[in-house]
Amino acid sequence: MEQEVKGMRLSHFLAQTPNNTTTEPVRIFVATWNVGGKAPTAELNLDDFLPPDDHSDIYVLGFQEIVPLNAGNVLVIEDNEPAARWLVLINQALNRPAETNANVFQNEPSPSVDSSVSRASSSLDTSFSDLAKTSSSSTIFQKSNLKSIRKSFMPVHRKRLKACNCPVEMAKSSYRDACFGCPKAYAYEIDSSEEDEREEKKGQSRDSNGSVRSEVISPPTARDELKYNLIACKQMVGIFVMVWVKKELVQHIGHLRTSCIGRGILGCLGNKGCISVSMTLHQTSFCFICSHLASGQKEGDEFRRNSDVLEILRLTLFSRICRRGVRKIPEKILEHDKVIWFGDLNYRIALSYADTKKFLMENNWDALFERDQLKIERDAGRVFKGWNEGKIFFAPTYKYSYNSDAYASETATSNKKRRTPAWCDRILWHGDGILQLSYYRGESRFSDHRPVCGTFIVEVEVLNRKAKMRPSNANMKIGAEELLPQGNNKGKGCISDLQASTIVGSSLQIRSGAAFMKSCLKDFDHMSQLSTRM
Repeated sequence: MEQEVKGMRLSHFLAQTPNNTTTEPVRIFVATWNVGGKAPTAELNLDDFLPPDDHSDIYVLGFQEIVPLNAGNVLVIEDNEPAARWLVLINQALNRPAETNANVFQNEPSPSVDSSVSRASSSLDTSFSDLAKTSSSSTIFQKSNLKSIRKSFMPVHRKRLKACNCPVEMAKSSYRDACFGCPKAYAYEIDSSEEDEREEKKGQSRDSNGSVRSEVISPPTARDELKYNLIACKQMVGIFVMVWVKKELVQHIGHLRTSCIGRGILGCLGNKGCISVSMTLHQTSFCFICSHLASGQKEGDEFRRNSDVLEILRLTLFSRICRRGVRKIPEKILEHDKVIWFGDLNYRIALSYADTKKFLMENNWDALFERDQLKIERDAGRVFKGWNEGKIFFAPTYKYSYNSDAYASETATSNKKRRTPAWCDRILWHGDGILQLSYYRGESRFSDHRPVCGTFIVEVEVLNRKAKMRPSNANMKIGAEELLPQGNNKGKGCISDLQASTIVGSSLQIRSGAAFMKSCLKDFDHMSQLSTRM
């Protein structure tokens, strides 16, 4: 019995606890758009990207080529201003009243309840004016206000997003103590706080006249009136991803981490690759991957895209935060409960231009899809094995002439410049409890790609309210007989309940998890010795 007792660990007791979770549906909207290196304009209508009648709980939005993929952006410094423009526009679409039609790129006061939007817009205008005065020969762009602007849309206590929100039995006075038995639960929250502090110290910049200009900082009262909070916002060269969550759900977000993998020039630079976002919502882990894979329509280019996917799965590693009971918080993509991969995957249609055009004229999507490279590679088990994609009922999303409904191939002057239309922009998912409600493309003419959107209902595990209201472990008492092996055999290694209560008392006062186990082992050793003597 002594060896059996010494082999016991706290995880054994935790593993025996009954299931205290239920499932709740959460609506998630996912969209991807390759914007062709163009910054958004004031006239851009986002209704084809963010439908005004959609009221999802979470918005996961990914862009590719938000800046031109030239040497200056890839090798020198990222241009953050297009990302800042997209951020302000998306916030306007999600958080402004429907009747508001103010131009976010004008300095006029906004009628929105969120005054930070107008201040962010004003700051953006000033930055853009400064850029206009910069020499056109310069390839070094001034650092934009992206980081300070994003703080205007993030929760006041944004550091908690990276902290552990594991279920616990005891009530804690601080989120720093939120993970029972996880001393490193908040080890990585410093990533966001230090970054914010550095930016706040730099919170003054100079305009073109040399005057000091304050950065955009939104007061907590303005943030409190946002319907959706920005919880993740990351750029890697041309890839830009953001995650917005309904305000009432933010408190249930935890373990927020990001990872960037470059797969571009030399197989490592950021003109191609992905940004991944990992987080937990209640007791369910999510991973969102926004990627831009290898381009090219030559035969064999699909294998380069396959390689990108495999390397992203292999190399992506999220910071270790903690362990939730006996369950490890995911560090790799496929360890997550729910995974959604979206972006410009660049898979083409394995047909000649003439055959592709024939099926296009007939709107014969099924015949075209049979020659879709991604379908062929998936069916062969070479990529995305075990993943799912909704049925495609829309025309190929690439490549269009700018500001036109005509494919660019129709006006190409040579076969070398001709791009056969293809479904480059896709959304796939992995995991159980995911139901896709819609899968469609928008019709904006802003880019040579059409945006692709999908909505999902996802099952999320939620800790029961009764489990959340358990008394603190500091006051928990456990009867000694509850710690003894159960069974009808009263033979060797066992003592009676009466003997046990006489030896160790009717209960044990537990002050901490470590003290609990130490006390248990000590008392069991003592009882085992007495049993042997008897």
